[in-house]
Amino acid sequence: MAIEVIGTKGDRYDEILTERALALIEQLHREYDERRLGLLARRTGRIAAIAGGASLGFLPETKDVREDPEWRVAPAASGLVDRRVEITGPTDRKMTINALNSGAKVWLADQEDANTPTWENVVGGQLNLLDAITRKIDFSTDTKSYALKPDEELATIVVRPRGWHLPEKHILVDGVPVSGSLVDFALYFAACGQLQLDRGQGPYFYLPKMESHLEARLWNDVFVTAQEALGIPRGTIRATVLIETYPAAFEMEEILYELREHSAGLNAGRWDYMFSVIKTHRDRGVEFQLPDRNSVTMTVPFMRAYTELLVRTCHKRGAHAIGGMAAFIPSKDPAVNEQAFAKVQADKTREAGDGFDGSWVAHPGMVETCRAVFDAVLGDKPNQVDKLREDVNVTAEQLLDVAATPGSVTEAGLRNNISVALQYLAAWLEGTGAVGIFNLMEDAATAEISRSQIWQWRKNGVVLDTGDTITTELVERIADEEINALPESLRYQSARALFLEVALADEYVDFLTIPAYDRFA
Repeated sequence: MAIEVIGTKGDRYDEILTERALALIEQLHREYDERRLGLLARRTGRIAAIAGGASLGFLPETKDVREDPEWRVAPAASGLVDRRVEITGPTDRKMTINALNSGAKVWLADQEDANTPTWENVVGGQLNLLDAITRKIDFSTDTKSYALKPDEELATIVVRPRGWHLPEKHILVDGVPVSGSLVDFALYFAACGQLQLDRGQGPYFYLPKMESHLEARLWNDVFVTAQEALGIPRGTIRATVLIETYPAAFEMEEILYELREHSAGLNAGRWDYMFSVIKTHRDRGVEFQLPDRNSVTMTVPFMRAYTELLVRTCHKRGAHAIGGMAAFIPSKDPAVNEQAFAKVQADKTREAGDGFDGSWVAHPGMVETCRAVFDAVLGDKPNQVDKLREDVNVTAEQLLDVAATPGSVTEAGLRNNISVALQYLAAWLEGTGAVGIFNLMEDAATAEISRSQIWQWRKNGVVLDTGDTITTELVERIADEEINALPESLRYQSARALFLEVALADEYVDFLTIPAYDRFA
């Protein structure tokens, strides 16, 4: 049976769903889907082993890779040499223009955590990227028009496809849904890869949610196959890997090694990393229990170890190290802005001082703050890859020292988790994956850590600062109270059902986006 597209055909979809693109998806599915599924099963096996008392650690079987002083990743590609400010956001039309015009060096065009993968968003986002590259994109409202600045002022596009675990049910091969990762990658590569080369850059990607170097090896093999299939030189693709899972923190060097001819570095993803800490050790009691999420800063011991190791690992191998997200959205309240900008500046100052080569922001209004901090450290240099951080020697014990995290679990923290998750999921179910909540730009990672903390606290019978024990009944009551405090409360009922399904389940649900995706036709 050949490849089938069962999604609705929309205007101009044939420009993306070309014979060449679909042939590439079919080839990649047939060659690699069994291996992908095997690696997902491997994740499940590791969780079971950890539940039985095993521990994460640096792999003895890859010690030679870590100790070999000779290998390096490929030199930085055009458009990826200077990455001092990167802006993230979904690929809707307005965001595409604003991100490219923002003054950031790189735009992470997000088809993963900041995107609800409706069929319209999946294909429409690809059309917006194509139109941006061919300079055919514009956007207008009743009061304002948006258009691109000159090419030399635009951010470099780096596309983030969905993770290995997510399917795309609107494209089937032999009646089986294909990988969302492969769909997002192949559609962009087929439509825009050569166009980007013609512009002097290339097809660049951010790879999310990987848990091992074997998953990085799979991506590298996909890249080689795709380049050969489309007649694009091997090594043209470049990929930055988000180190946003707990297991991947112990395999950073190996991940760079597997992707070395296609590597563009590593990034530190805060919320997903915390989410993965809970998920990985969900059956280990209070040893890996986290306090209120807003109290888990990047300076607590286990997070500090993770970020310092990331910089050390990247620079040792000639790769860029990109820092975490500043999610703040400027508001109309000067007092709120003053406090938030000070926090962002302090966070970026720490990152630049630690040796990061750049960092993320979620809003154009934060670009200048981030750039000023990195300008002060870098000056005329495009990066600080030469800052080797040989003073850093992070142990497995330091990465695992979650118990040293200060803070407590409070009713305010519980309420915040519930409210943010409900507001985010309501928007996600309506097709919007990046949502401004309480002056922060939130994506799926926020909902994941919020519901995971509640699952963990309830399982462990945590007692709040009020003296109340976190129970099913308490979570349900607070959810109702938070919904009733929101305008148009009826629109949150579907979000409530989804949230309680994953937050209060007896068995932990690995990704809430999977049951959420099942709610779409």
